[in-house]
Amino acid sequence: MLKVALGQFAVSPRWETNLEHILGLIRQAAMEKAGLLVLPEGILAHDIADPDIIAKTAQPLDGPFMSRLLHESRDVDMTIMGCVHIPDGQGRYHNTLVVLHKGKITAQYRKLHLYDAFAVQESRNVTPGQEIPPIVDVAGFRIGLMTCYDVRFPELARRLALDGADALVLPAAWVRGPLKEEHWKVLVTARALENTCYMIAVSECGNRNIGSSMVVDPLGVAIVQAGEAPTLAFCSISHERIAHARTIVPVLQNRRFGTPELRQD
Repeated sequence: MLKVALGQFAVSPRWETNLEHILGLIRQAAMEKAGLLVLPEGILAHDIADPDIIAKTAQPLDGPFMSRLLHESRDVDMTIMGCVHIPDGQGRYHNTLVVLHKGKITAQYRKLHLYDAFAVQESRNVTPGQEIPPIVDVAGFRIGLMTCYDVRFPELARRLALDGADALVLPAAWVRGPLKEEHWKVLVTARALENTCYMIAVSECGNRNIGSSMVVDPLGVAIVQAGEAPTLAFCSISHERIAHARTIVPVLQNRRFGTPELRQD
């Protein structure tokens, strides 16, 4: 069993404020003996009134935000995941999911699918990644990495499942809009059910984003779901549930299509 914590909150325009809030979530999750804490997308800074907030606040991985986060989490035996924007050295940025454990960055993933949809253009200042996300080990569970808009592309989730993922983590800043909460629930549930794996999806809440963080099990059951307010929610995932799902619904064995490959643009 792995106890998972979902740290849903509204991201502030100030990285110092967000850092203090995250450190509080880490302390609370550690007290509850969680082995994994998942945070939203864009935890460094967010301001719905400022389209240039990324350019103003992005930091390298050795900047003050990540340096202090690593320092403060060095004695905590818990894996922490969340997304930050990192300068690429050429005036643009990478939307990067970082994995932390005991004061070190153990893995990172640059978002593949940029949110150029619903009148938003993430690619205006963000450069997409060019590599399949890694799968990381957390207390014996193999966890694949995805970010927000990635959930609309079933090829990525299927690739990670075929590569051996037991669960998929999805930090997000899911924007409000007509039926957008339904999109979120349907897509997260579909990715879990069609790949017989857990989906651990954590979205920012607040004026612009829906919250509704959730964990869906390999048979499509939502075992925890948050509302629209800041919260720290918990659930446990198990190897037994994965094995059961893959025995009675062996979709990964029964598939007729090959392994999805990343197109190099």
